[in-house]
Amino acid sequence: MFKYLQKIGKSFMLPIALLPAAGLLLGIGGAFSSEATIQAYPFLGNDVLQAIFKVMAGAGNVVFANLALLLCIGIMVGLANREKGVAALAGAVGFLVMNATISTLLSIFNPEGQAIDTGVVGALVIGLIAVYLHNKYYNIQLPQVLGFFGGSRFVPIVTSFIAILVGIFFYLVWPPFQQLLIKAGMSIAKLGPIGTFFYGFLMRLSGAVGLHHMIYPMFWYTELGGVEMVAGTQVVGAQKIFFAQLADPNHVGLFTEGTRFFAGRFSTMMFGLPAAALAMYHTAKPENKKKLAGLFLGVALTSFITGITEPLEYMFLFVQPLLYVYHAFLDGLSFLVADLLNISIGNTFSGGVIDFTLFGILQGNAKTNWILQIPVGLIWACIYYFSFRFLITKFNILTPGRGEEEVEDVKVETKSSLHDDAETIIKALGGSQNIQDVDACITRLRVNLIDPSKVDKQSLMNLGATGVLDVPGGVQAIYGAKAVIYKNEINSILGLDD
Repeated sequence: MFKYLQKIGKSFMLPIALLPAAGLLLGIGGAFSSEATIQAYPFLGNDVLQAIFKVMAGAGNVVFANLALLLCIGIMVGLANREKGVAALAGAVGFLVMNATISTLLSIFNPEGQAIDTGVVGALVIGLIAVYLHNKYYNIQLPQVLGFFGGSRFVPIVTSFIAILVGIFFYLVWPPFQQLLIKAGMSIAKLGPIGTFFYGFLMRLSGAVGLHHMIYPMFWYTELGGVEMVAGTQVVGAQKIFFAQLADPNHVGLFTEGTRFFAGRFSTMMFGLPAAALAMYHTAKPENKKKLAGLFLGVALTSFITGITEPLEYMFLFVQPLLYVYHAFLDGLSFLVADLLNISIGNTFSGGVIDFTLFGILQGNAKTNWILQIPVGLIWACIYYFSFRFLITKFNILTPGRGEEEVEDVKVETKSSLHDDAETIIKALGGSQNIQDVDACITRLRVNLIDPSKVDKQSLMNLGATGVLDVPGGVQAIYGAKAVIYKNEINSILGLDD
């Protein structure tokens, strides 16, 4: 079950990885095509420029409008054992047929009623059903007279018929279930900033084992993240609300509802963790500081610019898990503070300076209160720096550069080729016969193994992993952006790719 949840969470990352580019288009296009911006900067009112900005906004907005479909396709690609292209087609067909069935039933039996948008839940249900059908029947043999429809062609066909039943099911059960989700979201809303705190705290804790991808989509894309009327249309889900308001040229005042599940990230990712990296650098042994300066600077800049925090977090998670729990508490607290101060900055993927600029500064302080984030962030940097420095020295936490051989552990060794790197990783994982499945998210190489005890963690670390995490039935090695590259090469060597 852990492995399967992990793979589902990773599958979400394929379409979610598109969001920064889509958000960039929508953020720039929406910011520079709004009436307020044109009034403040009249030269932007040029017809050609406005045409460009509106096309950018429309191109970005269409990704978010069809995000549930993209998530369904991501599930198919991520969980299909073979013939991933056919699986993606089957998932898309199933999703479209399911929604067409719901719409048709509404038009017949409830033409004046509320529209049904199953969002990520519908994508998850139809995606899991479709991928099960695909893995079971992609190589099915039919009688000769129906032979043309056998094999992979059978999957989209059978998925379409099953999707009709799924559509009927959602038509019957979704309205009351939707009300339950709305009540759950309202319960969190009634908790106010405390509810926002628990969201941030628990999401950061689950990130230690890579299961945070199972949590935030439920808030970003369903009623758990709020329900809002935008431009006369009901929008559900925190991120969908934010981008609907961003795309609405008539929206005035602060962005609402959904930003409470985003704004707390900026204090941690842009300010807190880089300050923690500085604390770890200052507490390293004097003879190791020069050797490790580039390492600490690299992980700090990665967190500040992109919001990818795992390379930095895994420097202290393994040596002292309680320090990570403390970090998760501070992260939850940052969500609480941002909520209390009405800091209303949205994001596409993370809380780095790119999203801060696009969805904070460029949208204007009147909509985001982004100016407040600067003093809050500086306070957060001080809290992280001084508390981490105190805890590391007080309890002698062996962060990089403090142990006898720590520099050797974190030093990246450059191999002659990607193929050699992959071969080294395979050997460190106990050999090809010990490997069941190799996958990757943005920063982690995720491997399911027959016998995890055969893993040579030191070899994985020597190749540049900032951490190696034991999980049920396998390991996760933190290689940053190289994780996906290593995954592809390893699968190619083992013959596991499509």
